[in-house]
Amino acid sequence: MSSHDVASPAAPSRNPCCLCWCCCCSCSWNEERRRAWRASRESKLQPLPSCEVCSTPSPEEVRGWAQSFDKLMHSPAGRSAFREFLRTEYSEENMLFWLACEELKAEADQHAVDEKARLIYEDYVSILSPKEVSLDSRIREGINKKMQEPSAHTFDDAQLQIYTLMHRDPYPRFLGSPAYRALLLRGAPQSSHEA
Repeated sequence: MSSHDVASPAAPSRNPCCLCWCCCCSCSWNEERRRAWRASRESKLQPLPSCEVCSTPSPEEVRGWAQSFDKLMHSPAGRSAFREFLRTEYSEENMLFWLACEELKAEADQHAVDEKARLIYEDYVSILSPKEVSLDSRIREGINKKMQEPSAHTFDDAQLQIYTLMHRDPYPRFLGSPAYRALLLRGAPQSSHEA
């Protein structure tokens, strides 16, 4: 076989693979991934579905969110407001992953645990997911092993890492955001004189 018989690597447009990592070809796998990515981006433009029932937070509750990240995350209204903020930073998947892990931990039926764990993996852990969360290799490796026999605690280490990431990075920005200030002002007593 001569060197002229080898296919040129510069022409990958004729479905050279089914798992192309470089996204340079037009194989059906890449087309499906592009479609999923577009759908994910378009969903960021849709109104937030109400995934948690929450009432209007009291002024004290809103001020409490600035005292600790735990207070924010334990409040349905706090999680909702923070999720909206994360959405503006294109990192809503972190909250969605955290909430999915909480839901998984509350599940008792093993069949449901298996299915929910698979969905969480596909939606947030898989490197093929358009909503993939940022996990270090050690945690990702641990999840891959635990997925052989999923439990309600398969994602505990990953959930803690994402919780820590949200606390360290977007939480301080949320507290300085116009959205949080508006929540504070909405509960502030109105002054009797205008400036």
